[in-house]
Amino acid sequence: MTTQLPDRARVVVIGGGVIGCSIAYHLAHAGWTDVVLLERDRLTSGTTWHAAGLMTCFGSTSETSTAIRLYSRDLYSRLEAETGQATGFRPVGLIEAAADRDRLEEYRRVAAFQRHLGLEVHEIPPAEIAERFPWARTDDLLAGFWVPGDGRVNPVDLTTALAKGAKQLGVRVVEGVAVTDVLAPAGQVTGVRVATGETVGCEYVVNCAGMWARELGARNGLVVPNQAAEHYYLITDTIEGIDPDAPIFEDPSSYGYYREEGGGMMVGLFEPQAAPWRVEGVPADFSFGQIPPDWDRMGPFLEKAMARVPVTLEVGVRTFFCGPESFTPDLAPAVGEAPGVRGYFVAAGMNSVGVLSAGGLGRVVAHWITTGRPDVDVTGFNVDRFRPYQADDGYRAARTTEILGTVYAAHTPGTQLRTARDRLLSPVHDRLVAQGGYLREVSGWEGADWFAGAGARPTATPTWGRAPWFTQWEAEHRAVREAAGLMDMSFMAKLRVRGPGAGVALDRVSAGAVDGPAETITYTQWLDEGGRIEADLTVTKLAEDDFWVVASDTAHGHVLAWLARNGFDGRGLDEPGTGPGVTDVTADFAQLNVQGPGSRDVLAALTDADLSTAAFPFRTARWIEVAGVRVLCARITYLGELGYELYVPAGSAARVYDALGAAGAAYGLRPVGLKALASLRMEKAYRDFGHDIDNTDCPLEVGLGFALALDKPGGFVGHEAVLERRQAHAAAGGMPQRLVQLRLLDPEPLLYHAEVVHRDGIPVGYVRAASYGWTLGSAVGLAMVHGQGAPVTPDWLAAGSWEVDVAGVRHAAEVSLRPMYDPTSARVRA
Repeated sequence: MTTQLPDRARVVVIGGGVIGCSIAYHLAHAGWTDVVLLERDRLTSGTTWHAAGLMTCFGSTSETSTAIRLYSRDLYSRLEAETGQATGFRPVGLIEAAADRDRLEEYRRVAAFQRHLGLEVHEIPPAEIAERFPWARTDDLLAGFWVPGDGRVNPVDLTTALAKGAKQLGVRVVEGVAVTDVLAPAGQVTGVRVATGETVGCEYVVNCAGMWARELGARNGLVVPNQAAEHYYLITDTIEGIDPDAPIFEDPSSYGYYREEGGGMMVGLFEPQAAPWRVEGVPADFSFGQIPPDWDRMGPFLEKAMARVPVTLEVGVRTFFCGPESFTPDLAPAVGEAPGVRGYFVAAGMNSVGVLSAGGLGRVVAHWITTGRPDVDVTGFNVDRFRPYQADDGYRAARTTEILGTVYAAHTPGTQLRTARDRLLSPVHDRLVAQGGYLREVSGWEGADWFAGAGARPTATPTWGRAPWFTQWEAEHRAVREAAGLMDMSFMAKLRVRGPGAGVALDRVSAGAVDGPAETITYTQWLDEGGRIEADLTVTKLAEDDFWVVASDTAHGHVLAWLARNGFDGRGLDEPGTGPGVTDVTADFAQLNVQGPGSRDVLAALTDADLSTAAFPFRTARWIEVAGVRVLCARITYLGELGYELYVPAGSAARVYDALGAAGAAYGLRPVGLKALASLRMEKAYRDFGHDIDNTDCPLEVGLGFALALDKPGGFVGHEAVLERRQAHAAAGGMPQRLVQLRLLDPEPLLYHAEVVHRDGIPVGYVRAASYGWTLGSAVGLAMVHGQGAPVTPDWLAAGSWEVDVAGVRHAAEVSLRPMYDPTSARVRA
């Protein structure tokens, strides 16, 4: 590799691991060859060099993740022909073992979904597992899942091949140069400074610094909360008769993965109780390093893993390796353009799947940089999702003890993380606990999923089936449909946007007309220049150039970042400014929702305000007094009933909550949790950004055309792209794909996510999000369906016979473009 440091490049990639080299390679293939990759020591010297080299695709119910892995696998199979450098890729196959009923159910669902996306996978009995991998004990296994195209790769050779391919196209790769700072005056990348004090000018920087990405990002105020953890594998002495082309075998229930290595067996571990390493920061000179192993801690996990393949206990151990791998708090990578710094991209926190993701992720990031936006759903791993508290040492240390083990944990519904909890508490948190709320983490907040009742201790066991607490869930759902419910949603992102020009600026960003009469709520989307959705939220005009913006908890960071990229300054409410400013008031206000046909009566008992439809119609927001407290009352719903959202100063929230509970007793009001939120909104087919709609979606195709102000003077960001797409749809006789609501005809099966949808026996899409419709009488969901060359019209939908694959069994369904519950919204506007 070259040692000469250039004065300038269009893009500087920081870090010479497999991720950095893949991004450089794909930038070059996209025609951006003025790229320099800077590696502090030598390529692969961080964590890539000791990776296990698995190239497996099975296991994900994310379309993006599956596509990334499939692309990687294909790239690795052809990279040697392009570069002349071997990658060591061998498609020896993968066997994923299911040792219990929950995993079998999960893997059957995963297999159906990934087959739909193009992965060849077969369920096989234990006898066939024994034939293909005779070293494993199979007497207690229920089944296996055989993926013939998966395999193994040499991580160092792969990285070398990617770097060579990039260099062949003009990229410069410089080793032995450590970047110390990213230069970004005025929030725009201009270059990097290296350890010698020299600078390299550039327009874009990509932080691929792996274990060091957090510390490097923090110098520019970025939150990249990846944390190094101990990761273990051993390699046995020679095992007689072992086949070098034997498949990879994984048994997550035994915490282990197994493959041939040098005539012996590699046994790798993802133990359920892990150990963070160097929480204070990884030494800058740590290269090709190992960590002293903790035999006492690892002994029980290692014994269980080796017992699955008994021959590993009968031969000696050649190598017992412990090295660092970095993990994020939610086991998703940190990828994308950093909030607040234009031109600063991040690709780090790979959670031990860096090698098998590198090819596809490199393509995604390169496309993002060169075109200005990603072409896949990035809502689950966008770096702007992280919040400042997640960078705290204590938080990262606690979460890492658990998160490593979730690589191999079952994903049974109801499973949740237990570490690093109670970080963000609602102002009425103690009320939720007193009422028997079963708490779960909601973007760092503690939210009540359902309520066991005052004085009761809620308990729940994860299950794919019906649980005892479904009774409480149904009762809460029906309370909102028939009487009234009180729901705490203080975790929602709440922003105050005000200052000179705020109305004009928000109207430009919003696809709806938000700068109309005061005291008006507008449901709207924010789009990118390509007319794809960046946010789905409400914008309330309180007064001239004074707005209240509410978005989902998962979109909190992205909404703030989007406003910053569009010229809004972050500042305090009373801080002067020359233009529109944004103040995050999420923690300053509780959000208490009173919803249901009796909600008006409940609220009227506590206020002198006129709540009649004539005086306070749907989509009105007004400051009123409730129980003697000044609150912002918004007549809006996410549940499909008459309802109100109350934004209450945090210090007075408990008082208002208690008053609502007392006044509501006469009207059948009860506390309502997040399970009911999901089932109620799903019956009404309300969308949720990051779950059933995402950044790849056009608002027209997901049924949000009604929210677009296409005739708004001056237009909006993405306006021209939406008009062009609408014209194309008209010329084609309809849209090529549509988001539809679906309902199973059988009341017994349950839907969750990623179930494949069939029309006349042909797979045409999958369920993006689902719940149980207690009012509709069966499982209900939202699915994107494709016309397979025909426009998706009401007639096309009606002409088909519809089924949904639930764990390999197809169930009859009905589909609709209109909400199946209250399609005219008469109840909402009552």
